[in-house]
Amino acid sequence: MHGSTTILAAGSRSAKPSRLVGAILSFYRWTARKLRERRNLNAVMELSDEQLKDIGLSRYQTESDVHVYCRD
Repeated sequence: MHGSTTILAAGSRSAKPSRLVGAILSFYRWTARKLRERRNLNAVMELSDEQLKDIGLSRYQTESDVHVYCRD
């Protein structure tokens, strides 16, 4: 009975993610978010002035948002 408690305690400890795994997952999520933001920005920058006007944006507004992404 005492041996089974030791096995459970060791098994529960290994089931918890380590700090390294957490850091890697965090970095992966951050990188994926930045790539999505960049793809979206590139898509908006490819729109013509008429298309931007249709969605309520000006060329100046899209170019000013580039600086927001560069600061992160």
